[in-house]
Amino acid sequence: MGKDWKDRLGTVYSTNAEFNYNQTEDEIQDTLPKKEQILYISLDKKNRKGKAVTLVEGFVGKQIDLKDLGKLLKSKCGVGGSIKDGEILIQGDFRDKIIDLLKASGYKVKRKGG
Repeated sequence: MGKDWKDRLGTVYSTNAEFNYNQTEDEIQDTLPKKEQILYISLDKKNRKGKAVTLVEGFVGKQIDLKDLGKLLKSKCGVGGSIKDGEILIQGDFRDKIIDLLKASGYKVKRKGG
């Protein structure tokens, strides 16, 4: 089976003997250049026991590039966070700082919500 079994997690089993697993285009999509990215920044407090997190959404590209961007933002803000479901979550309200950092890096940024 090889090391690619993790790529198939979440795939429904098929009894078709001719079935071939193919990755979708979303999973192998190239990362758009920074100037073509439009990232949305918002504050989220839902289901977090009242604690705020800054969300960065809208990144189009490879998971590794998203993780690198998340790592950069976490280190520049000096806080923890995570990358989940194509979003970057930064602990605390760092909307203004993240917007400034992303614009300085060449991304197009839009503020979402309040």
